[in-house]
Amino acid sequence: MTDTAAAQLRRVLHLIPRLADGEEHAIADVAAAAGVEPAQVLRDLASISERFDTPGGFVEGVSILVEDDTVCVTAREFHRPMRLTMSELCALELGLTMLRRERTPAEQGPIDRALERLRQAITQVPSNDRHEGTRWADLNDAGAAEHLATMRAAIAERRRLELTYRAGGATESSARTVAPHSLVYAEHMWYLVATADDDALRFFRLDRVEDARACDERFERDDRAAARVLEAGRAFASDTAQRMTVRYSPRIARWVAEREGLTLADDGSLTMEHPVADESWAMRHVLQYGPDAEVMAPESMRELLRVRLSEASARTD
Repeated sequence: MTDTAAAQLRRVLHLIPRLADGEEHAIADVAAAAGVEPAQVLRDLASISERFDTPGGFVEGVSILVEDDTVCVTAREFHRPMRLTMSELCALELGLTMLRRERTPAEQGPIDRALERLRQAITQVPSNDRHEGTRWADLNDAGAAEHLATMRAAIAERRRLELTYRAGGATESSARTVAPHSLVYAEHMWYLVATADDDALRFFRLDRVEDARACDERFERDDRAAARVLEAGRAFASDTAQRMTVRYSPRIARWVAEREGLTLADDGSLTMEHPVADESWAMRHVLQYGPDAEVMAPESMRELLRVRLSEASARTD
């Protein structure tokens, strides 16, 4: 990919304040100021103006009129180049730091780079007493060492564990009693492989464990689940080799390709294969993108998607 979503966002934030005066501007001049071809300027403007899911009563925040050689932009916002206050910069720093704490080491690279640039910007903003104490928040390191030690001891002694765990996306933690079978290191993160009272296999990410305590009750350990996780190279286990092929439309493909480190097709779309350990996950993944994601194969997954859509449609009738 020669152009990234981040580069396009920078151009848009640079161009809109210069164009949002209601006057006509020559597209060639706009392209020269942005250092790109005129066709790229038109694509940039289209990316923020085209909507395919506009709800009733929606009022456009940015209006763009493109003639043969000129462009006219009217916008209620973005009347100045993006410039954040100290408090806004610090809020972003805190948000990114908290987001980093929730991600695995494999996902932390882009966040670290964003934090480095953000902190460089913060040092260039004049400081005064109003901002004293604004910047810093103390966050514990992910995956407390004492929890890891408790889990290892419980596995070795075949004792059940009482966990206080906050699942991804949850607003509150919950108490769980599990049988810990093993610890695995996958996707640069420690996971506890355990079974619950229903004998279903569960994976608990170490950095989301708030407390761990070994119980007196013992259990029979099963190492086969961990072996499947290690073989897969990621924190899920499934006895099926089922795969799902999905095509992402050019409207969203670039974002998916950047996240997955893949290359777009000539038409701007992206087709990739996903392992399917959970069909419910597969349906949620595809449906979140609406018409911009299409299941290409296998036919069984296409049929399952049709059934889910029919059920959803019936509930709304």
